[in-house]
Amino acid sequence: MADGTLPGLRLIRILEVMAASDRPLTPTEINETLGWPKQSIHRLCNTLIEEGYLEKRDRKLHPRQRLFALSTNLSHLDSAHVARHQILLRIAETVGETVNFVRPETSGMFYSDRVETNWPFRIQLPIGTHVPFHCTASGKTWLASLKGTKRDKVLNSLHLKIFTDQTHRSLDTLKKELATIRRDGHSLDYEEFHDSMVAIAVPVLDSKGRFYAALAVHGPKPRFTIEIAKQHKELMVSASKEISKTLE
Repeated sequence: MADGTLPGLRLIRILEVMAASDRPLTPTEINETLGWPKQSIHRLCNTLIEEGYLEKRDRKLHPRQRLFALSTNLSHLDSAHVARHQILLRIAETVGETVNFVRPETSGMFYSDRVETNWPFRIQLPIGTHVPFHCTASGKTWLASLKGTKRDKVLNSLHLKIFTDQTHRSLDTLKKELATIRRDGHSLDYEEFHDSMVAIAVPVLDSKGRFYAALAVHGPKPRFTIEIAKQHKELMVSASKEISKTLE
């Protein structure tokens, strides 16, 4: 290659360009940064597609589960993971309920880290669980972070599966709540995913101010009400800023 990139690093350079963007890119757009021969960039992108790291939709490349898993698993080797988990432990001790670190993936919001409450009565959503976007505090936090046509495309693609009597049944009501979440800076789960489960979530931003994950706390309604959840908002916002610093 003209820029001297070693053969073994070419696929990684493509992924780096994609990671630096705030939107999916076409191979041609990726090559505006790399400046490689047209045939080479298309061949390398096709390799990433064939191996399950990327998929092409509307000519643009999107990450697939294999790439998400790679990113999540590598993050556990970083000292930032240790620092983040310590912050989660502190929140769990203060709030007395389960604390989750949740990232968006194609299958839903992914529980990548978690600190369980010590209460014998708890809601089991272990690390590795995927939960829906439209009826969870973490999922709605991510949806609210999306902008313009990107948000519209995601919302129009959602299957609004009904889990409880409180689950959103129309995009109109969901969109209205997302506007409130953007205004207030936090999201609530009003027993929309599980009966008698309440949750609150705030966004965790990366060094460029982009949504990286949701920091969420949930518990059973008999001891963790919406009013109690709201009381912990400032604690969670402060903790999310601490976690953001570990991502720098």
